[in-house]
Amino acid sequence: MLLKTFGWSFAVTALGLVAAVFYGGWEAFGVVAILAVLEISLSFDNAVVNAGILKKMSAFWQKIFLTVGVLIAVFGMRLVFPVVIVAITAKLNPYDAVHLALTDKDRYQQLVTDAHPAIAAFGGMFLLMIFLDFIFEDRDIQWLRWIERPLAKLGKVDMLAVCIALIVLLVTSFTFATHAHQHGGAHADKAQTVLIAGIAGLITYMIVGGLSGYFEDRLEEEEEREHEEEEEAARTGKQKSAVLLAGQAAFFMFLYLEVLDASFSFDGVIGAFAITNDIVTMALGLGIGAMYVRSLTVYLVRQGTLDDYVYLEHGAHYAIGALAVILMVTIQYEINEVITGLVGVVLIAWSFWSSVRRNRALAAAGEGTGEKAEVSSGV
Repeated sequence: MLLKTFGWSFAVTALGLVAAVFYGGWEAFGVVAILAVLEISLSFDNAVVNAGILKKMSAFWQKIFLTVGVLIAVFGMRLVFPVVIVAITAKLNPYDAVHLALTDKDRYQQLVTDAHPAIAAFGGMFLLMIFLDFIFEDRDIQWLRWIERPLAKLGKVDMLAVCIALIVLLVTSFTFATHAHQHGGAHADKAQTVLIAGIAGLITYMIVGGLSGYFEDRLEEEEEREHEEEEEAARTGKQKSAVLLAGQAAFFMFLYLEVLDASFSFDGVIGAFAITNDIVTMALGLGIGAMYVRSLTVYLVRQGTLDDYVYLEHGAHYAIGALAVILMVTIQYEINEVITGLVGVVLIAWSFWSSVRRNRALAAAGEGTGEKAEVSSGV
């Protein structure tokens, strides 16, 4: 099971490290290995959230996620994305952007760094909306009840998540503009860019997330109808009609997963520049890490880990909220990537331990008093 799920990741790791040695010797080998570990540590919460979505999809779409999705994640976000950012911000054509990345690495790094406020605003708003929509939803299972219960009640207010996200964006852009003016106005013109990029992130979430949610609801309705038709067919002997909606629903859920992965990868791509400005070693290291995140997602689904450890998804969404805040803060202030990674790891580890305690309490209490144990095991 382990080899089947992680086989491609192991193969890509071997090929990537060998390619690094041929490209830049043992120094490049070390850099690629460090970047791979960085990507995995920063994206573990991504795997948990992805698993929560992927478990609703068929085996076919899980395979698509591991094949086509990997091409988008590895080559799109880890290789093409930094080049596209440079091309847009520096007003270069793609060929010149690639040439710049290979021949003038310091200039290339500077251009990507200059584009960071817009990248952080877009990704930060997208991730913040994911967290807010999760925390404002009334759930049967709650982890940090003292937070989640009152917020679930507040979540009944229409468009509250959007309002809070827009307030955060306005405060961030205003603070960024004020700070820029106080220090000579070097980045004052970027305040508008931050605002536009943040709104674009919010719109992207509402479109992609809204479509995936809509088709997911339609799929659930269709599954109920299909079940009723199966019962009717068993009574009458007639053949039930085929259900075609699943593919459409799965496609939009897949699209949502890809946008989600893209938002998660922002901090990894930007953080990689703290280690190297070589686009080749960066793509190799982050690509290896992305493969493990993909494999880990499928592993969590097939093992039923999220069903066994019910607070893991909560911890991952809290990590998303923390990452969203960190991205918005990094528009103006620098935050070490180690802190970013540790926040996510600590929250997920805490939620995992809470899940273990809950399972032990349920086992000790027995099925008859399971509901009581559930109440007493919350944090």
